[in-house]
Formats: sequence, C-alpha cells, structure tokens
Amino acid sequence: MAEVMRPDGTIIHYEVYGEGNSEIPLLLFAPGGVNSQIEFWQRSIINPIEAFSNEFTVIGMDQRHCGQSKTGLTAFNYEEAMKDQIAVLNDLGVARAHVMGGCIGCAYALRLADQAPARVAGVVMQDPVGLDETNSPETFYDMFNPTIRLCRAEGLEAVIEAAQRDPIFMQNNEAGPFAQRIHDEPLFADAVRSIRREGYIALVVEFRDGMWPPVEPYFAVNEVAVQRTYSPMLVIPGADPFHPTGIGHRICNEAPNARCLDVDARAPEKLPATLDAIRQFLRDCS
Repeated sequence: MAEVMRPDGTIIHYEVYGEGNSEIPLLLFAPGGVNSQIEFWQRSIINPIEAFSNEFTVIGMDQRHCGQSKTGLTAFNYEEAMKDQIAVLNDLGVARAHVMGGCIGCAYALRLADQAPARVAGVVMQDPVGLDETNSPETFYDMFNPTIRLCRAEGLEAVIEAAQRDPIFMQNNEAGPFAQRIHDEPLFADAVRSIRREGYIALVVEFRDGMWPPVEPYFAVNEVAVQRTYSPMLVIPGADPFHPTGIGHRICNEAPNARCLDVDARAPEKLPATLDAIRQFLRDCS
C-alpha cells in the first residue's frame, strides 16, 4: 500500500503487485466510472492483477474520488486525473509504462497516451466508453439523477444516510459521487452538510459534466487526439450502451497503431487465447 500527495491536497492510493518486468510495468486504470478503483478489477472477467503480475510489475491505483484516495469537495476533471496518474509513475521512479484500462479507464488511457506519449509503451483497452448513435449523454447522466432527486426531495441528510448505507455509487446512485468519503469520514460528511442542498446539487451536476462531457466520441479526448496517437493499442470492444461496440471499432479504425480483438473475446472458450494475446502484446511493446 502506498500513497502520493497532490498539490491540491488530494491523496492518491496505489498498490504494486508482482515481481516481473519492473522496467516497463503495467499501470491499471480500473473500470467502474465514479468507482474507478483497484477493487473493481475483481469484478472484471479479465483481472490483470491476477493474470499478468507473474510476468509484469502491475500498478493499481484508486483514481481521485474513488476507493481509498481522498479528494475534497471538488468536481471531476480529466486533466487533474491525468496528473495524478503521472504522479504515481513519478513516485515509483517509472519513466515509461504499459497502460491497461477498463470502461472509464480507457478514457484515462487515451488522454495519457495523447498528452504524455513518452510515458506510454502500449495501451490495452477493454470496454471503452464513448458516445455514438446507439446512446446519448443521458445514458451516462441518468446515474446521477437519483442523488439529485433524493437531495431535492429529502435533503442532504438523506444523501448522507444513503452513503453510509452503501458507499459504492455504481450500485447505489442515491449516495452520490462523494459517497465513499462521506461513509469513511464523519468530518467529510459535515463538510457536505456545510455546502447546503443547492450547493451540493450544483456540485454533483458539475462533477457529472466533468466526467461525461459531450466531447464526442471519447469523453477525455476528441477524435483528433486518437488519430494522432501512435502508441500501440489492443482493444476489446464492449457490447452495451455504456461501452458501444462501435466505439471500440472506431478507435481501431482511427488510431494509427491499434487493433481490435473480437467482441466476444472474453467468452469462456476464447478467454485463454485472449489472455495470451494481451500478454504477447505487452511483451512486444516492451
């Protein structure tokens, strides 16, 4: 267990696994949206900590606002998140890493590969999020509506009670995006109370719009950024409204050095070959 302090006071929690290739380790950006934290890899069919830490040094991190990382009452921002990721690499003395993202982790990976290409050896993406003709911004905004409705109807105490009951936003939307720290720290709950109902609602909306901005189609970057990103990419497209198949295919069509695996690459009969393909991709990029 390790932590790195950011200039704004945010504390980023990260963990290092395995004793494999430490010169070019594998940095993970977890799935889970608001809950992009190490623990969510256990819910993934492909858990890279289990699958690859026998050959590579694997770095897991809780993004700001997530898990054991501690952030103040501020809105989400991809630029700050990217700086956190670079800070973790710097804290470990890592000049260059492979990156593997799931869900929102793919958005993080695209931004890091665009803005800090020298730090990225190769990118593995499973279930990239994005906007296309099969969904809309409301697909992503809807998960924030329960906390807004609860706050308007019953006040901040109801939101705090929801967070104390279950702090995982992705399974309890009423708890809001600050639920984990409300749950863990009574003083933070007091800070939430201090901004009052309308202040909290405005902050949740700002948080939502920061995480899911209408920058089609990739949220964290636009299509020009993907077209100019030369880092090798291996993509496993998703197959649901949050992770449209077309988004994965579009990345593979637009990024100069990207290729896609099959949408059903995680089916039981294909999973061993998929793990081998990811492992070989990482070796080839080292």
